[in-house]
Amino acid sequence: MRIIDLSVPLRSGMPVYPGDPEVRIRPALTVPLDGVNVLHLGMGSQSGTHVDAPAHIDDSLPTLDALPLERFIGPAVVVDARGSAERTAIGREFFEGKIAAGQIVLIATGWSEHWGTPTYLAHPYLTPEAASYLVESGIRTVGIDALSVDPTPAQDIPSHRILCGAHAVIAENLTGLAEVLHAQQQGLGIEVSLFPLNLPGADGAPVRAIARVG
Repeated sequence: MRIIDLSVPLRSGMPVYPGDPEVRIRPALTVPLDGVNVLHLGMGSQSGTHVDAPAHIDDSLPTLDALPLERFIGPAVVVDARGSAERTAIGREFFEGKIAAGQIVLIATGWSEHWGTPTYLAHPYLTPEAASYLVESGIRTVGIDALSVDPTPAQDIPSHRILCGAHAVIAENLTGLAEVLHAQQQGLGIEVSLFPLNLPGADGAPVRAIARVG
């Protein structure tokens, strides 16, 4: 059994979605002055590798703490969308015959390689038809190694609306999916954990995402 980290490190000044609060991490207490080390964390709920609750896009939809914990852990399948060009759509054909109800679907675009560069904003994205196909197939947790399942920036976020409207969880800014995909190609089983911080009433939260393979 092997564990693969799927999370980006949380650091001051790290990339965030345009318009989101910047991440600021600084010492609050230090051993020389206070006898202990404590960090002050300042960030938005959608910072780094995170999950979106349905309430991210609509106040009438469930918040993070209202979702069953089963949404955040379970068997996973990685869909290979690597090779997609900048700002291109990932259609339902990428998923047909490759997914099953109850799985966590991880979309490997390879875009995590551009983390921290301007190109990271030009990521591929899900079409609304693909999002609808995932929902119709019984998928309620979807992750991607990119900034969003919709284009960035966006006039609208239709894939978010479809997935969140079905009370699905969306994980964004994943990394390390190429390694998980390789394990899958070797026939190894994959289980993913995406547990967020326990923030009552939240629209989302950072996660320490991992994949357990073997």
